[in-house]
Amino acid sequence: MPGLMDGDSGDGTGEGRPVSPEEFARALAALGGFEPAPAVAVGVSGGGDSVALVLLLRHWVAERGGSLLALTVDHGLRPESAAEAAAVGQAMARLGVPHRVLRWDGAKPAGGLQAAARAARHRLLGAACSETGILHLALAHHRDDQAETVLLRLARGSGIDGLAGMPPVRADGAVRVIRPLLNFSHVRLLATCRAEGVDWIEDPSNHNPRFARARLRAACDLLGREGLDGARLGEVARRAGRARAALEQATAALLAETAAIHPEGWITLAPESLLAAPAEIALRALGRALAAVGGPVHPVRDEALERLLGGLADGQGGTLGGCVVRMRRGTVMIAREPAAVTERPTVPPGGAVLWDGRFDLRVSSRWKLPVTVAALGAAGWREWAGRQAPETLPNLPVPVRETLPSLWSGADLLGVPMVGMCYGFGADGQEPVDRAKFRPLSSLGRPAFTVVSDRGGII
Repeated sequence: MPGLMDGDSGDGTGEGRPVSPEEFARALAALGGFEPAPAVAVGVSGGGDSVALVLLLRHWVAERGGSLLALTVDHGLRPESAAEAAAVGQAMARLGVPHRVLRWDGAKPAGGLQAAARAARHRLLGAACSETGILHLALAHHRDDQAETVLLRLARGSGIDGLAGMPPVRADGAVRVIRPLLNFSHVRLLATCRAEGVDWIEDPSNHNPRFARARLRAACDLLGREGLDGARLGEVARRAGRARAALEQATAALLAETAAIHPEGWITLAPESLLAAPAEIALRALGRALAAVGGPVHPVRDEALERLLGGLADGQGGTLGGCVVRMRRGTVMIAREPAAVTERPTVPPGGAVLWDGRFDLRVSSRWKLPVTVAALGAAGWREWAGRQAPETLPNLPVPVRETLPSLWSGADLLGVPMVGMCYGFGADGQEPVDRAKFRPLSSLGRPAFTVVSDRGGII
């Protein structure tokens, strides 16, 4: 079922021709990192872009003795979505490609629906890859999607990071997300489907003015006539991507020099190196440390980071991104803000929980009843410290003490796994059986934004 953007562009540029297997193979070679017989999963909505990606990948993995698994997420946002997902499965069966449907269950948010659906899609696709031992997840974002992303971020006042658009390669846990089509237009992908005699499904939401991307698509013709077409915006993303990669590499180098991660869930930075660095690099390093400890849902705003960095230069701190930041004993201390820690899950004996998004915690199977995991708090610290010999007390900042995970039964403090023994012990009478391990919410040393070269330029 051809859509509004099908057909040859008619401009003599070859935009209406299919993507050849050789072109696609070069795009994947530029991404690199494949095993000899690659196992690849591909997200398929049934639209022309994702169907074209299946067709191209099917040929590519067959030539290399690999395998392909198609995954469709049924978001359940429309009554007909289940039938559409089943129709995608039937189309994949005709192509000889194994297929699974992944359903997004649970309540849907009233606001930010597309963002939430996108997050759920990535989560479900990544989990399916992990379950099946597949290392590569291919998504069908193309040059026009990249152009829309750049325009949307420009409209929201994004800087270099936003204008870099979507990366062609991104690590997502054990799964590598790849976007091999970022150098190809939507028109060429539809031509690829036609050349194979394969139909596709148009998603009505693509033209629903309720969503920002659909409104933007309606303005694309006008923007293109002014020279702001997909190719030009792709160039903006390429150049911004180069700049972003360089900035992130410099940030990682600064953090390697200045940062120390403490097992109780806090970070210290050496102020001399931080404040001597170029402002952009120092701001990025500070923001990355805040994300690792506090994990704000949205990155903190540049203006707030600038105020915080300026305050540190004057020996003052503040709270930002769910963290307390201040000078302590010649270092910059970044600790979780006590008021931001409100989670109080109940965990059965022998159970495990990711608490506050930062601690992998396992509860002893020796407890008779479920226990509550909560922040220790000031009163809890005083009670716990009163049970210890003074010389054994760890020398921790107050915010760190108060945000330690602790185990409770009603009002009774059972233990603090991070800094001392709980009441349950191992078979030898020595080893504590309640354990907690700090897992930063994001990596300080994560890879820089990926920029790869192809014969046609930077993807």
